[in-house]
Amino acid sequence: MKKNIKVHQKLFTSTFYLSAFTFGGGFVIIPLMKKKFVDDLKWIEEKEMLDLAAIAQSSPGAVAVNASILLGYRIAGISGALITILGTVLPPLIILSVISMFYAAFRENIVVNAVLKGMQAGIAAVIADVVINMGGNVVKEKKLLPILVMGGAFIAAYFLKINVMYIILVCGGIGAITTYQSEKSRKERS
Repeated sequence: MKKNIKVHQKLFTSTFYLSAFTFGGGFVIIPLMKKKFVDDLKWIEEKEMLDLAAIAQSSPGAVAVNASILLGYRIAGISGALITILGTVLPPLIILSVISMFYAAFRENIVVNAVLKGMQAGIAAVIADVVINMGGNVVKEKKLLPILVMGGAFIAAYFLKINVMYIILVCGGIGAITTYQSEKSRKERS
């Protein structure tokens, strides 16, 4: 029981900390979650984190909250999911409540505007890091289909300007068909 409480405390404090100091949306929190839960705590594998990120990204809602729910559930069940939701949602709720009280003063402040411009550059760098690391992991697996899907999705979104929703649905369909076929062939071999 004591171990369970420590796991829940660590889940809450980790997601609270990550959420409090992550600016730029859900895509920024994913590599930080990977570093914390895969590299530091070793609670899940890197491939599992990649899968959780893909599910979180393709589900409705905020990516950070979705990823937290999946991560918490994977580590500690429903109670873990509830703890990580709380840890992820509280910091923005508190910060936005404070900011909304002083919005007019913040809006006109030159220093705040300069800080926000600087943060935009930092956020772009973190998102680029996510793309390079996660894309690099897909390439390292040396499986042709995921590489083609990744490249095709990039071309469809960036050059052909196809709605991301359609790209996610097609990629999800390809993943479902591939998984079904590999499971079917695995069962036939057994």
